[in-house]
Amino acid sequence: MATRTAEKSDDEMEPVNSVELSGRVSGEPEVRVLPSGDDLVTLRLVVARPAGGPVDTIDLACWSKASRRSATRLSDGDHVHVTGSLRRRFFRTAGGAASRYEVEVTKLARRRVSASA
Repeated sequence: MATRTAEKSDDEMEPVNSVELSGRVSGEPEVRVLPSGDDLVTLRLVVARPAGGPVDTIDLACWSKASRRSATRLSDGDHVHVTGSLRRRFFRTAGGAASRYEVEVTKLARRRVSASA
């Protein structure tokens, strides 16, 4: 006798905000101390699309001590693997309110890339 698994409705599904990326660091990480006194390290990750298409440039924000320490050891061109969560940040500019998406990094690891890659 076959059993049928009930599918969850959208209202019953657990929310998931998990990002996993592999790519190349673009530029040097930027270390900042915010007015609140919190430390922040930001950097950009270039992720190639499949089949040699265009690339995506993604902003990364490292808030935890471990992710900040890992990020400050990176240089332009390093290959990394990142896990984290997608965040939308709101801020004001001279032109008015603006927003941008970034990945809040929970884990950042340098990857070794073979010479043939």
